[in-house]
Amino acid sequence: MNDRRDKPADKPAKKGLRPTPDGIEIDLRDPMVAGVLAWLWPGAGHLYQRRYAKGVLFMTCILGTFFFGLVLGEGKVVYAAQFANSRQAYPGIQGKLSRWPFAMQIGVGLPASPAVVQLIFRAPKDRELDAVPPPAILGGLMAPPESRDELNQWNKEMGTRYDLALLYTVIAGLLNWLAIYDAAAGPAFSEPAEEKPPGRKSKDDKDDKDKTKDKP
Repeated sequence: MNDRRDKPADKPAKKGLRPTPDGIEIDLRDPMVAGVLAWLWPGAGHLYQRRYAKGVLFMTCILGTFFFGLVLGEGKVVYAAQFANSRQAYPGIQGKLSRWPFAMQIGVGLPASPAVVQLIFRAPKDRELDAVPPPAILGGLMAPPESRDELNQWNKEMGTRYDLALLYTVIAGLLNWLAIYDAAAGPAFSEPAEEKPPGRKSKDDKDDKDKTKDKP
């Protein structure tokens, strides 16, 4: 960070510098690169910007939350496709919304990438609908359930633990989407408080005094 409170403000701002209301500038370096890095690995974008405290905090909290949920759900709560067998897919709007959690989970970037790999290698592009889907790769990590029966079995075996694990991974992804915005756009600042010169009352003090007078 650079302190420009006592320096003239007529110089053009350098690329990547985000001024704060009190005159301190934060060097975001290349915001686009920072945003991409923050998506690929939580906290990496902030480390690139030399915002080390935030980088370590995001990396620890977001990855910790994601992997805790992944382990709690036995690796079965993060997957991209509805089912490995396309005939089992839910029709209509139900099918389109069934995998909304993955839109949040993919926010953690590379840690959720095995689900995308499973989707690509097991997608039913040229095979018949009745054909048996190819076996899962990567040891079945983040592979979708084969059918509705298997998904129901997962829920039966884990009970509420399945829903809790899903919630942890979704929250982790959502938090990293917010962290990505912070890396690309910089921190959000509130307006500075109104300074009160010695011996002079601020507007808030006057309003409070007026309210007191109005009371019976």
